[in-house]
Amino acid sequence: MTTTQQAKIRLGIIGAGNIGNVHMEVFSKIADSVQLAGVTDVFAPLAESRAKQHNIDKVYATADEMLADPGIDAVVIAVSNEWHAPIAVKALQAGKHVMLEKPMAINLEAAKTIVKAQRESGKVLMIPHQLRWESVAMQVKEQADKGSLGRIYHAKAGWVRRKGIPGWGTWFTQMSKSGGGPLIDLGVHMLDLSLYLMGNPKPVSVFGAAYAEFGPRKRGIGTWGKPDWNGVYDVEDFATALIRLDNGATLTLDVSWAALTDTDNQPYVHLLGSEGGASLRGSSGKLMSEQFDREATIELSVPGQDEGSRVRMSRHFVECIRNNSEPITSVMSGYTNNLILDAIRRSSETGREVMLDWEL
Repeated sequence: MTTTQQAKIRLGIIGAGNIGNVHMEVFSKIADSVQLAGVTDVFAPLAESRAKQHNIDKVYATADEMLADPGIDAVVIAVSNEWHAPIAVKALQAGKHVMLEKPMAINLEAAKTIVKAQRESGKVLMIPHQLRWESVAMQVKEQADKGSLGRIYHAKAGWVRRKGIPGWGTWFTQMSKSGGGPLIDLGVHMLDLSLYLMGNPKPVSVFGAAYAEFGPRKRGIGTWGKPDWNGVYDVEDFATALIRLDNGATLTLDVSWAALTDTDNQPYVHLLGSEGGASLRGSSGKLMSEQFDREATIELSVPGQDEGSRVRMSRHFVECIRNNSEPITSVMSGYTNNLILDAIRRSSETGREVMLDWEL
């Protein structure tokens, strides 16, 4: 890649499925700084179709072939969870910058290999947690950083679906391929957003529990994905956790794919601060305080001409590559999420609190 500030980042997309297509659509909107230079998928006809749809220069037979091409500067990895770490490590070793879909890795050990590869390569690795880039979340973060909420001593986060198990029997519901159910699918987003809004305190311990009450009985099936009724369901469909942080604050998490409860299926974060509170649900939010001994609430909303969270997020990725700077969702933010998810699972198995070990 040339070092001129005006040179476009030549981007390759690994995985042409739904989420890969979303990335292609978004990066097409910032064509002033990015050129979609290649795409690959294990199902070649899909890659060919996406290439035509998005005017992509080249279709590669394999991810390895793309990573061997010196004409590719950066890649988006949008494949099933089990392949995140193997491909990300290869990409970093090949000298590519990486946008790696969440979860960063299928488990903690795989996450460690990515951290080590990123540190050795010095390349940018970013986890695309788009919820950080939602307009309302950014407004809350701005106020939190200004101190308007005071000391944030607790956060309550979750994403509860009543009937939403995706692709029953496919890789989504197989522990060896996905790394878990709603914890690694939805919980990873809520952990990331909550810790960010709280100022990134360091998690120190976890007490959690996971349940599989509906999936094994083929109940709670959602509309996303095509089921494989001859497949396997060995992940949780509900999980809950209490996370203690090094500044004395706490974070609670509830996530489900299936639960018989009243829910609007919206991600939420509630922040409790000594001077104010904040509530986010979906794309709306509120700031709460007490003024002159009276309750005061400010409604937050998305501006009319908002360009969207994913566009802002993708611009940030490009800026980090240009400036050789660390993304706000860095490799260590991804590792933190994997560390907590691993601890929730171990706590559920043992029935005990798990102290987090940060040794890589």
